[in-house]
Amino acid sequence: MAGNLIARSVHDLTAAAWFGGSLMGAIGLNGAAAQAKDPAERTRLSSAGWMKWAPFQTAAFASHLVADLAIAWENKGRIAKQEGVARDTVIKTAVTVVGAAVTLYSGILGKKVEKLAGEGAEGATEPHAAASDELKSAQQQLKALQWAIPGFAALVIILGAKHGEMQRPKNVLSGLRRD
Repeated sequence: MAGNLIARSVHDLTAAAWFGGSLMGAIGLNGAAAQAKDPAERTRLSSAGWMKWAPFQTAAFASHLVADLAIAWENKGRIAKQEGVARDTVIKTAVTVVGAAVTLYSGILGKKVEKLAGEGAEGATEPHAAASDELKSAQQQLKALQWAIPGFAALVIILGAKHGEMQRPKNVLSGLRRD
């Protein structure tokens, strides 16, 4: 029981870090970087902030994965027998993996933007009119991903809450009944 509480807490806190960090970055960090007077500083400052966050994000993902595995191991019987739990586990896992991949890809795009920071920009995700096609493309993709990433994180949190509800004794009993 204590192990499940710890794993569940780590799971929820790391998902919250993913959600909160990505949303704060999109709104706060990217928004603040756009206020820099020098157009070349806008992407450089945003990139520097995201690079400072990256190790914590990576640690959160790793901890989330370990917690997920611990929760699945402890609930393996319920996953196999309770109606809907295996399906929801697969869906939540897929959302987590795709969201992690999208987050990783945005980091790759961020490194590209950082490399091209000297071209200048209107903002972290808004290209300057004279920017290269490479910078414009990376920034346009980042503009969409900065909102998709907290969306994936929110889905993981919601699906985790649904899993929690499915563990209530009355839901376990009704899910185990076979008519």
